[in-house]
Amino acid sequence: MTKEEKLESVLKAYTRYYTIRREDVTPPFAAEADFISHNEQYILIKSAKISEMDSNEYVYFATEEDLTVTKLLELDRTAWETGLSRVVPKSGHRNSDVTLVIIADRIEEDAFKMIKKLKHSKSYFMTIYGWSNYKLIAIDLSKGTVAYNRHGSDLKKIINNT
Repeated sequence: MTKEEKLESVLKAYTRYYTIRREDVTPPFAAEADFISHNEQYILIKSAKISEMDSNEYVYFATEEDLTVTKLLELDRTAWETGLSRVVPKSGHRNSDVTLVIIADRIEEDAFKMIKKLKHSKSYFMTIYGWSNYKLIAIDLSKGTVAYNRHGSDLKKIINNT
Protein backbone atom coordinates (compact mmCIF):
# COMPACT_ATOMS: atom_id res chain seq x y z
CA MET A 1 0.00 0.00 0.00
CA THR A 2 1.36 3.45 -0.91
CA LYS A 3 1.40 6.33 1.53
CA GLU A 4 -1.29 8.12 -0.53
CA GLU A 5 -3.57 5.08 -0.35
CA LYS A 6 -2.96 4.74 3.40
CA LEU A 7 -3.70 8.45 3.88
CA GLU A 8 -7.01 8.05 2.03
CA SER A 9 -8.03 5.09 4.20
CA VAL A 10 -7.07 6.92 7.42
CA LEU A 11 -8.97 10.05 6.32
CA LYS A 12 -11.98 7.89 5.54
CA ALA A 13 -11.92 6.64 9.14
CA TYR A 14 -12.02 10.25 10.36
CA THR A 15 -14.82 11.49 8.07
CA ARG A 16 -17.72 10.47 10.29
CA TYR A 17 -16.97 12.82 13.19
CA TYR A 18 -14.34 15.21 11.86
CA THR A 19 -14.33 18.02 9.33
CA ILE A 20 -11.52 17.21 6.90
CA ARG A 21 -9.63 19.78 4.85
CA ARG A 22 -7.24 18.97 2.04
CA GLU A 23 -6.95 22.51 0.70
CA ASP A 24 -5.55 25.53 2.54
CA VAL A 25 -3.79 23.32 5.08
CA THR A 26 -0.78 24.38 7.10
CA PRO A 27 2.45 23.43 5.31
CA PRO A 28 3.99 20.79 5.40
CA PHE A 29 0.84 18.78 6.11
CA ALA A 30 -1.18 16.86 3.51
CA ALA A 31 -4.53 17.24 5.32
CA GLU A 32 -6.13 18.50 8.52
CA ALA A 33 -9.18 17.39 10.48
CA ASP A 34 -11.13 19.21 13.18
CA PHE A 35 -13.50 17.88 15.81
CA ILE A 36 -15.48 20.60 17.59
CA SER A 37 -17.98 19.70 20.31
CA HIS A 38 -20.08 22.16 22.32
CA ASN A 39 -22.46 20.91 25.01
CA GLU A 40 -24.78 22.88 27.25
CA GLN A 41 -26.89 21.89 30.22
CA TYR A 42 -29.84 23.95 31.32
CA ILE A 43 -33.01 23.72 33.40
CA LEU A 44 -36.30 23.90 31.48
CA ILE A 45 -35.33 26.93 29.37
CA LYS A 46 -32.06 27.81 27.64
CA SER A 47 -31.65 31.03 29.58
CA ALA A 48 -31.30 28.96 32.80
CA LYS A 49 -27.95 27.51 31.76
CA ILE A 50 -26.20 25.33 34.33
CA SER A 51 -23.01 24.65 32.43
CA GLU A 52 -21.37 24.47 29.04
CA MET A 53 -18.40 22.50 27.79
CA ASP A 54 -16.21 22.80 24.70
CA SER A 55 -14.03 19.90 23.59
CA ASN A 56 -11.89 20.12 20.45
CA GLU A 57 -9.31 18.08 18.59
CA TYR A 58 -7.09 19.31 15.78
CA VAL A 59 -5.53 16.54 13.68
CA TYR A 60 -2.64 17.04 11.25
CA PHE A 61 -1.70 14.42 8.65
CA ALA A 62 1.77 14.24 7.09
CA THR A 63 3.16 11.94 4.42
CA GLU A 64 6.92 11.42 4.09
CA GLU A 65 9.22 9.22 2.05
CA ASP A 66 11.94 9.01 4.71
CA LEU A 67 11.14 10.24 8.19
CA THR A 68 14.34 11.51 9.80
CA VAL A 69 14.77 12.89 13.31
CA THR A 70 15.05 16.42 11.89
CA LYS A 71 11.84 16.08 9.88
CA LEU A 72 10.04 14.46 12.82
CA LEU A 73 10.96 17.36 15.12
CA GLU A 74 9.85 19.88 12.49
CA LEU A 75 6.46 18.17 12.05
CA ASP A 76 6.10 17.83 15.82
CA ARG A 77 6.80 21.51 16.47
CA THR A 78 4.58 22.73 13.62
CA ALA A 79 1.61 20.56 14.63
CA TRP A 80 1.81 21.52 18.31
CA GLU A 81 2.26 25.26 17.67
CA THR A 82 -0.45 25.40 15.00
CA GLY A 83 -2.87 23.44 17.15
CA LEU A 84 -2.27 25.64 20.20
CA SER A 85 -2.78 28.79 18.14
CA ARG A 86 -6.37 27.67 17.56
CA VAL A 87 -7.18 27.11 21.25
CA VAL A 88 -9.44 29.64 22.97
CA PRO A 89 -9.19 28.96 26.72
CA LYS A 90 -12.21 30.34 28.56
CA SER A 91 -14.84 29.35 31.03
CA GLY A 92 -16.49 26.20 29.70
CA HIS A 93 -13.42 25.07 27.72
CA ARG A 94 -12.62 21.49 28.68
CA ASN A 95 -9.85 20.42 26.32
CA SER A 96 -8.32 21.06 22.93
CA ASP A 97 -6.06 18.21 21.90
CA VAL A 98 -3.54 18.21 19.05
CA THR A 99 -2.90 15.04 17.06
CA LEU A 100 -0.21 14.31 14.48
CA VAL A 101 -0.50 11.31 12.15
CA ILE A 102 2.59 10.58 10.05
CA ILE A 103 2.52 8.08 7.20
CA ALA A 104 6.01 7.31 5.91
CA ASP A 105 7.50 4.90 3.42
CA ARG A 106 10.42 4.47 5.83
CA ILE A 107 11.18 5.72 9.34
CA GLU A 108 14.79 5.95 10.50
CA GLU A 109 15.50 3.89 13.62
CA ASP A 110 16.43 6.98 15.69
CA ALA A 111 13.23 8.75 14.65
CA PHE A 112 11.19 5.63 15.43
CA LYS A 113 12.60 5.55 18.98
CA MET A 114 12.10 9.29 19.45
CA ILE A 115 8.38 9.13 18.63
CA LYS A 116 7.69 7.41 21.96
CA LYS A 117 9.44 10.22 23.85
CA LEU A 118 7.73 13.22 22.23
CA LYS A 119 5.12 14.70 24.51
CA HIS A 120 3.47 18.05 25.04
CA SER A 121 0.72 19.24 27.32
CA LYS A 122 -0.55 22.59 28.43
CA SER A 123 -2.84 23.65 31.25
CA TYR A 124 -4.87 26.83 31.04
CA PHE A 125 -5.20 28.70 34.35
CA MET A 126 -4.40 25.57 36.41
CA THR A 127 -6.93 23.53 34.31
CA ILE A 128 -9.81 25.82 35.26
CA TYR A 129 -9.95 26.86 31.59
CA GLY A 130 -9.04 23.38 30.36
CA TRP A 131 -5.97 21.72 28.94
CA SER A 132 -4.31 20.48 25.78
CA ASN A 133 -2.61 17.11 25.21
CA TYR A 134 -0.56 15.90 22.27
CA LYS A 135 -1.10 12.61 20.44
CA LEU A 136 1.39 11.27 17.92
CA ILE A 137 1.34 8.15 15.79
CA ALA A 138 3.59 7.21 12.88
CA ILE A 139 3.28 4.38 10.39
CA ASP A 140 6.30 2.80 8.67
CA LEU A 141 4.85 1.23 5.52
CA SER A 142 8.04 -0.62 4.56
CA LYS A 143 8.08 -2.63 7.80
CA GLY A 144 4.39 -2.46 8.64
CA THR A 145 5.17 -1.08 12.09
CA VAL A 146 3.52 1.66 14.08
CA ALA A 147 5.08 3.92 16.73
CA TYR A 148 3.16 6.23 19.03
CA ASN A 149 3.58 8.33 22.14
CA ARG A 150 1.66 7.72 25.38
CA HIS A 151 -1.45 9.69 24.41
CA GLY A 152 -1.29 8.33 20.85
CA SER A 153 -1.82 4.73 21.91
CA ASP A 154 -5.60 5.10 21.56
CA LEU A 155 -5.09 5.83 17.83
CA LYS A 156 -3.86 2.26 17.21
CA LYS A 157 -7.42 1.03 16.59
CA ILE A 158 -8.06 3.63 13.91
CA ILE A 159 -4.77 2.93 12.15
CA ASN A 160 -4.99 -0.88 12.40
CA ASN A 161 -8.55 -0.91 11.04
CA THR A 162 -7.63 1.06 7.89
